[in-house]
Amino acid sequence: MSTTVGPTLIFQAVDLAGVLANGVLGGLLARRLGFDPVGFVVLALISGLGGGVLRDLLLLVPPVALHNPAYLGVALAGAAIAFLVDLRGTLTHRGLVVADALALGAWAATGATKALAQDLPLLSAILLGLVTAVGGGMIRDLVVREVPKVFSGTLYASVALVAAVAAALLALAGHPEMGMGSAILLAGVLAVAARRFGWVLPAATDLRPRIPHRRRG
Repeated sequence: MSTTVGPTLIFQAVDLAGVLANGVLGGLLARRLGFDPVGFVVLALISGLGGGVLRDLLLLVPPVALHNPAYLGVALAGAAIAFLVDLRGTLTHRGLVVADALALGAWAATGATKALAQDLPLLSAILLGLVTAVGGGMIRDLVVREVPKVFSGTLYASVALVAAVAAALLALAGHPEMGMGSAILLAGVLAVAARRFGWVLPAATDLRPRIPHRRRG
């Protein structure tokens, strides 16, 4: 008897890979800050699961991470990997970047489509997709009293926004699975390219009027 892997299983695999990657990233931050194992676990859980938990709480539904043990287990595995293994290699870093980029699209799409399923309007669905994608990283950075990385550096939140818009529009058109796949592909390509080429949004300029210095004499 042959078995086929459907889109749902593929999307869940990408979702869990993103939880693992972000759990490891949270653990690496804990290592940089010299935290003990409890700190590794806390930052891994926040980084890997925070956005999804925040999304589900806003939707007033039980968080997926709490009733599906795979999510907690994978996030804890990320903490353990970061604590026990030296991950300073180039290939490891690139693998984490790619997994994080693909998860960014999956999370943005999941947040947007779940919001639409709750009959929320389009803009609210896009916002919830964005929150799902970047919420965990923002909470993690705030916990350690750092400026959230989504506010500066290479494109990240902008990529999540593009992915959420694509997923929401295709879901409204009756193609939610196509929306999920498109969001993952878009986020994967754009986020990796942004890292590779250093794409950033323009920073705000100082708009205060400049008073010319008077020359003495």
